[in-house]
Amino acid sequence: MTVQHHLDQTTIVRFASGDMDEAFAVVVAAHLDMCPTCRRAVEDAEAIGGQVLEDTGIEAMSDGSFDALLDKLDSATKTAVNPHMPSEDSASDVPKPLRRFIGSSLDKITWSFVAPGLRRHMISLDEQSGSSLYLLKIAAGKAVPEHGHNGSEVTLVLSGKYRDSLGVFGPGDIEDLDEHIEHQPVVEPDAPCICLVATEAPTRFKGVFSRMLQPLVGI
Repeated sequence: MTVQHHLDQTTIVRFASGDMDEAFAVVVAAHLDMCPTCRRAVEDAEAIGGQVLEDTGIEAMSDGSFDALLDKLDSATKTAVNPHMPSEDSASDVPKPLRRFIGSSLDKITWSFVAPGLRRHMISLDEQSGSSLYLLKIAAGKAVPEHGHNGSEVTLVLSGKYRDSLGVFGPGDIEDLDEHIEHQPVVEPDAPCICLVATEAPTRFKGVFSRMLQPLVGI
């Protein structure tokens, strides 16, 4: 598995500092289990953040120091070694941080009907949060209606592939989006695609029919 799409640097800093609610933290942690490059970047963020705290003591960070931290992380990510690191449980198709929520096999997930070719499995969280966490299963060759977002959304591919205006996303790839991005994921024709999704707010569909159905489908 070769991961092509990685976490945004701001997301890496937020995760490393613990400034992230549970839904998003679960998706990021699952991605880190699949992506040595981002795992190394988070380790660098933790180390740099620790050094910043040590250097500044209780003083507030100076103007520009956060941007400097991002620049250091960007350089670290580009030069990170990306070795093949097989999971301890090679028989499982579920990243380790996700297993306590859904078990160790995607084949045993109970799916709820959303629309033709689209199934969902809601995931209960330990913490109270305004964000949602769920699995989506999209049939081979099917497209999700074109949409934007009313807040942040991160989508991690667990199996299969889809493509949109930002590229092709396969297992381990993560799409880290905000309210400025609109896209229409289309699943490749050879197999269904299963994704882990965290959303900060309901999706903003463009089509009139999709908007009318949104209260029923709940995404």
